[in-house]
Amino acid sequence: MEPVVKQDKRPPRIVQVSWGRMEVEGLGVGKDFKLYPGGGRAWDWAETGTRHSPGIQPADVDELVAHGATTVVLSQGMNKQLHVPPDTCRYLEERSITVHVAETREAVKIYNELTEGALVGGLFHSTC
Repeated sequence: MEPVVKQDKRPPRIVQVSWGRMEVEGLGVGKDFKLYPGGGRAWDWAETGTRHSPGIQPADVDELVAHGATTVVLSQGMNKQLHVPPDTCRYLEERSITVHVAETREAVKIYNELTEGALVGGLFHSTC
């Protein structure tokens, strides 16, 4: 899936999430997503060597920062198996970016609420 960037910078809403499947406004259906102000794309863990442990690394969130996210939502998976090390949260906080870490369904709820006015980005994992 090619990255999609919209003119208006409004983050795309997540329409539906279930085990192994997410539907995102303007992006379609996929398993894992990187979403940011104005667009998003499929999240390919192989790009940065992401694994459940140690989890989401600063390199995974760089793209969100580059697209202007001032708030970031990081999902831990449906069973909270995807770790978020303190270094990643610290990396964002050092850049004055608000961080929310939650189980995937809760992360989607937080993210969708924030799309109404914040420059929000997020990483979403729809399994484990």
